[in-house]
Amino acid sequence: MFSVQQEGYVTILTLNRPPANALASFVLKELSERLDALKEDGEVRVIVLHGEGRFFSAGADIKEFTAIEASEQAAELARAGQRIMEKIEQFPKPIIAAIHGAALGGGLELAMSCHLRIVAENAKLGLPELQLGIIPGFAGTQRLLRHVGMAKALEMMWTGEPITGAEAVQWGLANKAVPEEQLLDTAKQLAQKIAQKSPISVQAVLQLVNEARTKTFHECVEKEAQLFGQVFVTEDAKEGISAFIEKRTPQFQGK
Repeated sequence: MFSVQQEGYVTILTLNRPPANALASFVLKELSERLDALKEDGEVRVIVLHGEGRFFSAGADIKEFTAIEASEQAAELARAGQRIMEKIEQFPKPIIAAIHGAALGGGLELAMSCHLRIVAENAKLGLPELQLGIIPGFAGTQRLLRHVGMAKALEMMWTGEPITGAEAVQWGLANKAVPEEQLLDTAKQLAQKIAQKSPISVQAVLQLVNEARTKTFHECVEKEAQLFGQVFVTEDAKEGISAFIEKRTPQFQGK
């Protein structure tokens, strides 16, 4: 279902489940297992996630829904998806979603859990669950609100109408929109820029940004001071400062 390609310190993780890359439960389970392996791989510093074929992911596997009869069964399906999305957002290495075609429903929820999003200008992004008489269940209501604000989030969910990749950048849902043929290369270039930094400092910044979701400003700045101290005495910090003084490119080892 997922293939892995390594380019330097960048890993390309590709979902290939024709025709729509639907996120059935077993697909999310495999994604979780793949991430567990990549987390422990010292050669992996940044991950680019994208979909093979026509879509990034057109959503959850609706056929699975027909087997659900009880409220609690449906709630547990949502919780299981939420756990995977939280795992992605809390992942200690940057994950960049490269989105083409469509990221709808669960597909957009997956994309929103990634740390950065590069989109094709003509891609469609939306949460159309209300058209099925249901609601988003993989934390989509909360992440969309966080990215685009209350009014736009409500409009997108209530109407079910998607926005384009270009509009997603305007609304703060994506980092950059490019022609579809340039999408993967653009995402790789961004990943490679990040991969050149010290993995220790990259992870520290990611940890601090994630902590801001649940902790106060003062708790977070105290944590920042603590991590500044820890990062400052690493070999990578010494290398970075020396390289700056010596006017050369630093070679970070993650130590």
